[in-house]
Amino acid sequence: MAREQLQTLTEPMYYILMALLKEKCGVDIMEAVLEISNGRVKVGPGTLYALLGKFEKENIIMETEVQGRKRSYIITDKGKEILVEEYKRLVTMVNDGLSNMEGKL
Repeated sequence: MAREQLQTLTEPMYYILMALLKEKCGVDIMEAVLEISNGRVKVGPGTLYALLGKFEKENIIMETEVQGRKRSYIITDKGKEILVEEYKRLVTMVNDGLSNMEGKL
């Protein structure tokens, strides 16, 4: 996954990275995404494990523990930088919307 693809994150990517601010295994990540998004975003195992593999390959997350088939992960400093940049981008978009769309809808 080239860095250019990470200029903007999809919702599942964003919520997975937020979930990984604390070490979690796959099932816990799926539950955290649901909780953080107030039930709005649900990540299935296929999507989750595909993204975890890409994130790990790009050093955005790292595997921390393996117990049989259970693997745990945590976000890296590089991943935190990407997450913070996406957060700032989203805040800017919301602020732009507030100042330009207020009263026009």
